[in-house]
Amino acid sequence: MSEIVIRHAEIGDAEALHQLYSQQTPQRDTLHIPYSPQGQWLERLKEPKPGSRNLVACIDRKVVGQLTFAVEPSPRRSHVASFGIGVDSNFHGRGVASALMAAMTDLCDNWLRVERIELTVFVDNAPALAVYRKFGFEIEGTGKNYALRDGQYVDAHFMARFKPE
Repeated sequence: MSEIVIRHAEIGDAEALHQLYSQQTPQRDTLHIPYSPQGQWLERLKEPKPGSRNLVACIDRKVVGQLTFAVEPSPRRSHVASFGIGVDSNFHGRGVASALMAAMTDLCDNWLRVERIELTVFVDNAPALAVYRKFGFEIEGTGKNYALRDGQYVDAHFMARFKPE
């Protein structure tokens, strides 16, 4: 298997990210909307939100995963980051999500003074739950009818991880 390379997303990645999130699995497992315009990714990469980082995972120079995380801007929550992640359906089970998570947790733990990382995940996304638990995330609560997916409301877990001592 080829090496997974993690790097910061670049403007030239807009088309690859549009393609990744146009796949059925990333749409079902994230809050992305089908048929989103490619320009949406171009704008996100050109004008990132303050405090955000956008990482991509590449195999043989092909973008196969993406993770965006943002440190909270409020002074009272500046120790907290939240993130979203998506992996190309053709590369599930190959360590892409784990590589992105490892890069993010390293940045948060060792470079950004982030003490708490939060996420939201659909309750039926077992592969994602397994990866998050592997990185020390724990369920803190569940939101009923959290989001609409395929015409049905689905529940989501709220998870968090604290910086290891």
